[in-house]
Amino acid sequence: MLLNVTPIIGQRQSVAANAQLQQAICLLQLSNHELQSFIETEAAENPFLDADIRPVPQTLSERASRAGSMDLDEIGARTADHAPSLYAYVAGQFDVMFTSPAERLRADIYLEAIEPSGWLGEPLEDVARRAGIDLDKAEAFLARVQQVEPKGLFARTLAECLALQAEDAGVMTPAFRTLLDHLPKLAAADLEGLCRICKVDMDDLKSMLRILRALDPKPGASFDTGDSTTREPDLIVTRDVTGWRVDLNRSTTPSVVIDETRAVSLRRDPEVGKYAANRLSTARWLRRAVEHRNQTTLLVGAEIVRRQDAYLREGPAHIVPMTLRDVAETVGVHESTVSRVTTGILIQTPQGTLPLKSFFSTALESDGEGAASSVAVRHRISELVREEDPTNPLSDDSLVVALGQDGTKLARRTVAKYREMLGIPSSFQRRRLARLKSA
Repeated sequence: MLLNVTPIIGQRQSVAANAQLQQAICLLQLSNHELQSFIETEAAENPFLDADIRPVPQTLSERASRAGSMDLDEIGARTADHAPSLYAYVAGQFDVMFTSPAERLRADIYLEAIEPSGWLGEPLEDVARRAGIDLDKAEAFLARVQQVEPKGLFARTLAECLALQAEDAGVMTPAFRTLLDHLPKLAAADLEGLCRICKVDMDDLKSMLRILRALDPKPGASFDTGDSTTREPDLIVTRDVTGWRVDLNRSTTPSVVIDETRAVSLRRDPEVGKYAANRLSTARWLRRAVEHRNQTTLLVGAEIVRRQDAYLREGPAHIVPMTLRDVAETVGVHESTVSRVTTGILIQTPQGTLPLKSFFSTALESDGEGAASSVAVRHRISELVREEDPTNPLSDDSLVVALGQDGTKLARRTVAKYREMLGIPSSFQRRRLARLKSA
């Protein structure tokens, strides 16, 4: 057998992320408070940096100019997130799990649908449609994203959430699987019925219940959801006769100030000149990175405000569908840049101070002129339940009909899922609660 070795000459483009570039990307996802802490840490090691908060006179209106993509955008999907939120924690794992840009973007679509509890907050059919894949491929990809830690994230049901954890812990048995398939019987305290179905005795059932209690039904709830109730907003939205205006919060937005005079004097000293030049270069880079972060935050915030005009004026029922891609394409940056910028950022609006990430929602099928967003539909469900007759509550089928009259087509199972996400009991449970109250 003859083997021939033939040299092949070709060109290949790649992007290498050095330490400074990775750090610049991390700055995109920091809140003003976190950014200030970061600059203070840098200032402690760099004699040319001033860590004081200075006014940052930057404002954008709805008619703001759009920024072009930058080098940071090219590798945005390949570097790790470091924020303590659930979203950022999972994104950091995705950066390692999905090296293909196409798969990484698809993973972000799943990540957009995650709820604070850690569950998948949208029907898989909707996620598949936005990802541009069929349902079988969506199921297969879901199995991959469900490999993240902690186990149980991206589950669609309580049984699936607990099953993912049981399988990872090595405690899944046929009897335990049967138990998870019949959780309603457990809620009804039908232990004898569970023994018959699971084909175990009462002692074995109690052992399985001890294992079950050790599992976490909401694996995402343990993550830091931010200090939105205690810290000041990063962006402020106001409205005047010319339209909406978006400002950086000048009382909290830090900027980097460099002591150029000291730098010049130290650079003249031959003994410390090289050190001074290096520290000055680092300080100037940090100033550019922070300015880029501030400008990108303003651009993304202004575009979100432009798209959500009706919501800002009239409330949650009027939020329109909007994805990371929608904003990224208009602003002219990578989707991962929008994802990072909106992570942890708070914006003060006429509707209250909200996470910037909360403005994103997916489109649902509608008979009206425009598709309704999943957030708006959940708000409408809560309104319908709040206005119902407590003695004759609306069933999920009735909610489907009511939403259909508004022009939104939803399957009964989707309505049930949204109702459960809102923490609203079933119509049977609401009727029973109403009777108890009247008694």
